[in-house]
Amino acid sequence: MNSDIQQYSLFIPYRDGKLHVRYIGPTAAHGANIPILMLHGAMSNGRVFYSDSGRGLGCFLAKAGFDVYVMDTAGRGLSEPKIQRDYTLGQGEVIREQIPLVHQFVLSRHPLVSKVHWCAHSWGGVLMASSLTRFSDLQHSVASLLTFGSKRTIKVRSFRKWLMVDFFWNRLAPFLVSRQGYLDAQRLRVGMDNESCASLLQTIDWVRGEWIDHDDDFDYGHAATKTQWPVSWFIAGKNDRVLGNPADVRDMIAECGIAKVKYTLLSKEQGNLFDYDHAGMLTNKHAEQDHFVQIRQWYLSL
Repeated sequence: MNSDIQQYSLFIPYRDGKLHVRYIGPTAAHGANIPILMLHGAMSNGRVFYSDSGRGLGCFLAKAGFDVYVMDTAGRGLSEPKIQRDYTLGQGEVIREQIPLVHQFVLSRHPLVSKVHWCAHSWGGVLMASSLTRFSDLQHSVASLLTFGSKRTIKVRSFRKWLMVDFFWNRLAPFLVSRQGYLDAQRLRVGMDNESCASLLQTIDWVRGEWIDHDDDFDYGHAATKTQWPVSWFIAGKNDRVLGNPADVRDMIAECGIAKVKYTLLSKEQGNLFDYDHAGMLTNKHAEQDHFVQIRQWYLSL
């Protein structure tokens, strides 16, 4: 454990269980910097941003003086109850309930600030963007939006895309879910965490079709054109061929219609150490000497 930072788990009551939020911050008292809320993607959990030994983007930014909060959505990570056969929650509850709940929780711990930075990996960026388009109060209390490999649609064509998305995610995964009640991604070794039936099917629909809520038909795509977006930065990796293909990341930027937006492709051609892939943008051990440095400076400049 790095002596410059502290980290511990917090739990927020939610429905019949609790949401886990990992706090990572400097050992001194809360500073004047705006806190950062981080959200993982599908088949994942908050561990993509931190480790007990002090690695990861969350820990890196805590060493720079930021108070970082990494949430596990319901059923994932250390949130309870865990996803199992009778688990019914989907991505709608993350958008409408969990993100706003954790956002307010973070604000309550920092009474001297009125905004929170948002940061997401992969599908987490779609969920955060959805919350922003839906709730005007969030639009006024989110300082920035930073995403890694976030896309709402996958239009790229390749054999790898067919294998990972068309075959596994769209066909095999729903078949497995129909037999077990949820996607046991951990046992199958295809992800960091399991996926609920509702989230899986809703994600498939969104990747292939319209950006509309499955529970109440809220039109996120239409709302996005009227959203007051915060200053945003979308990061893609050159070796992220499918799950966050640079072309699909740019499509999401266009769909959201964000005015103040920065786009970065992590590649050797652009001066980076690697042509990063989907997870490597956050988990590569050399990232702390690479783009994490620019991210720290970006946050300090806001």
